[in-house]
Amino acid sequence: MEQDLSLNGHDITVPIPNPQSPITNPLFKLGLALVNLGLSVAPVIMSSPVQGATKIYIPYGPLEFSLPIAALEVYATEGKIEPELAFYANYVEPQQLERLRQVLVTPIDVSPVAIAQFLYSPQGEAILERLGEVIQTKAGQEGFYAIRAALIKAAAKPEGLTLLNVLREFPTYGIRINSTRSFEIIEELSRLSRQTQQAIVGVNQEAMAEIQAQIESEFPQMLPNFSELPDLAEPGPVAYSKQTLTLSDPSRGRRFPVDLYLPSSDMARVGLTPLIVISHGLGSDRMTFEYLAQHLASYGFAVAVPEHPGSNADQLQALSRGLASEVTPPSELIDRPLDITFLLDQLEQSDQRQLNLDNVGILGQSFGGYTVLALAGAEFNFERLQQVCRNSEDSLNVSLLLQCRALELPVADYDFRDPRIQAAIAINPVGSAIFGESEFAQIQIPLMLISGSNDTVAPALPEQIQPFTWLTMPNKYLVLQNKGTHFSNLGVSTTAVELPPEVMGPDPAIAQAYTQALSVAFFKAYIVGQSEYQPYLNAAYAQFLTQDPMPLSLVESLTLNQLSEQTDEQRNSSPSPQAPLLIPLP
Repeated sequence: MEQDLSLNGHDITVPIPNPQSPITNPLFKLGLALVNLGLSVAPVIMSSPVQGATKIYIPYGPLEFSLPIAALEVYATEGKIEPELAFYANYVEPQQLERLRQVLVTPIDVSPVAIAQFLYSPQGEAILERLGEVIQTKAGQEGFYAIRAALIKAAAKPEGLTLLNVLREFPTYGIRINSTRSFEIIEELSRLSRQTQQAIVGVNQEAMAEIQAQIESEFPQMLPNFSELPDLAEPGPVAYSKQTLTLSDPSRGRRFPVDLYLPSSDMARVGLTPLIVISHGLGSDRMTFEYLAQHLASYGFAVAVPEHPGSNADQLQALSRGLASEVTPPSELIDRPLDITFLLDQLEQSDQRQLNLDNVGILGQSFGGYTVLALAGAEFNFERLQQVCRNSEDSLNVSLLLQCRALELPVADYDFRDPRIQAAIAINPVGSAIFGESEFAQIQIPLMLISGSNDTVAPALPEQIQPFTWLTMPNKYLVLQNKGTHFSNLGVSTTAVELPPEVMGPDPAIAQAYTQALSVAFFKAYIVGQSEYQPYLNAAYAQFLTQDPMPLSLVESLTLNQLSEQTDEQRNSSPSPQAPLLIPLP
């Protein structure tokens, strides 16, 4: 078997080893990995002169591999493997090739205006800059403008934005993959994946250790039998009603709706009604946590769910229609926590006097998780933020695209701590760069962090697991939804961006049931002060709740030393992991 290559501008033919033999030459690993990298990154992000690109070039030292785009097109449209593609096809499984074929022609439902608006936004341009380091023109120029043009033109095609159309519309005759930069990214991806998996193993092992310690405690007979206790994942007995308020804050030019769920007066607890506030994530709306608001209301809580203008679903729709210039402005980092404070102020001044507004609980997801941390007492750390964002080009933490926008704010002592908030749950929160270790240590109210092991937006290790080790208060909990993603806890909304099932995780209903049960126990214990709910807040109850295919772990204590020990143990017991071959597409 032979393959045509280019050596210093001259075409040569070289023999290729038997494809059934082990692949040990890094040249072949590079070819496989970089073709995938070059082909897959661009459409995942959202998604000619007269003639587009004809070949993809993959240099390695003095050698240069090439792959005709026509061969990909023939395979995608006819299923026929041309000789040029056969060189790569020999090293992958048939089902993986079929997956590649599907990816080449599967359209992404986005208009040219929407893709253009995103790619011209600060977040879009930051992504293009990173892509352009890897995907270049044949002359070796960074592909920033070429990628943007190809994506916009491909979206205008009758069949829509497909990977094959992006390749066809690339405005130079060749696409060159920067092998040096690609190897750096692959190595960083491998390192982050390895460290995250080691940390997840550490969390799960600590959860089992905490269960064992509880069993071996002085009074094992006092351990609860959860099967005999109320099932907190099931709806409670309290009836409730829902009303929608519209709040207007003239001082900020801010107007936003709030859904207020109120338990029926004849079924609610005696005294003031406890209040929980829920803050949605970026591009979401107040409907995505309707399921959780209803569940908490059925247990006697009043629940307020505001919608944050400027970072809600309407903002993304405005961006897609050309009515907004960015995914979210940096000012949202200030306005979101102020929305919650303003909401509580307005409730104090309204006729909702039956609410206990001196002891409020809060829950938020993603950007809403940041909102929770800010209101819980974490303050901005601009020095750390500058340091982290200076090196963010080498980071695969996608949430830094949002966090680093804080550098565009005036430098000030931002302190959003609201003393009325007395307990908090943050789901997939972002904030490791904005706050840092000393700022997380400022939080002194009970806090639960909920993380997903497969979260690629706010990765578990840097955004939840490591920050948990920075907390210093006694009542803290780290919940790990194994195989959970950044979106597993989101409910259905008719107005928010529709997400494909693949990014929701194996079973969002399981993740949502976990959150329902744990939030009831947490807020009953720390907002209502009912100590009988405290036994639910431990590793044993998480094990009782756990369901396949999303096992659940909960820990109350974790240190950086424990994570380091786990890393050392893994390193000593396992061979050094190889950088993953990224073809075929996962």
